[in-house]
Amino acid sequence: MRKIIYIFLLLMLPFCTAAQDNVQANEGTGMAEEYTKAIGDSAYSKGEYEKAIGIYEAIIADKGSSVQLYYNLGNAYFRNNMLGKAILNYERALLIDPTDEDAKANLEFAQSRMKDEISEQYEIFFVSWFKGLTAIFNVTVWAVIGILSFAVLLVSLLLILFNKNDAVRKISIALAVVSLIVTIFANVSAYSLDSYMSDRSHAIVMKEEASLKSTPNNSGTVLIKVHEGRKVKIADDTMSDWKEIELEDGTVGWVPSSVIERI
Repeated sequence: MRKIIYIFLLLMLPFCTAAQDNVQANEGTGMAEEYTKAIGDSAYSKGEYEKAIGIYEAIIADKGSSVQLYYNLGNAYFRNNMLGKAILNYERALLIDPTDEDAKANLEFAQSRMKDEISEQYEIFFVSWFKGLTAIFNVTVWAVIGILSFAVLLVSLLLILFNKNDAVRKISIALAVVSLIVTIFANVSAYSLDSYMSDRSHAIVMKEEASLKSTPNNSGTVLIKVHEGRKVKIADDTMSDWKEIELEDGTVGWVPSSVIERI
């Protein structure tokens, strides 16, 4: 019995290590200097959107990005009637924190102003439920939950091994089962969110209207027209001047690299 438990503990250690890595990876995210950002906020509040855009872009280039900077930059672009850039920066904000409700709401509003009508993609109930549940917390919180539940699991197993009281052992077994489930789910959620945040295969259409072509050249057959703000997946990134992209409905075609900007 003890050998089985020891083997189980060894198998669970990678989950704990992965959770700790996620915590450390997110510790470095921080805001740029507040007073510098405040200048951009002031310009935005005065309706000087181009000035605000320049300030936010400079902060991001010099000192790094944050959810709030991308969110504010998206707002400034939206107010400046640059829909593609607005959607791009809301998407970038959500890559840093997929749980940010303000960025989600503004992204949905901006997408409602697009010319393209995006057909709703239906998902299996379980997939939608899992995505909704994992979006409750960010990667760091899920990682902490995973670490704490794993610690509870260890304590429960020790009580099962060394405590002879039947009542305590029964409670410990129940606690071990629950903490095991929570540990696995927390680590899977952290991994899922981390994978989403690391995904750089999507882009936003920047041109008011672009032709999706059958071949990577101007003489290719036009398959469909896509418009500013459309989110696409980069299917082939091997060419510098052209990119093969995939739409939500599975349509695949080529556009010039200058037409899209990677999220």
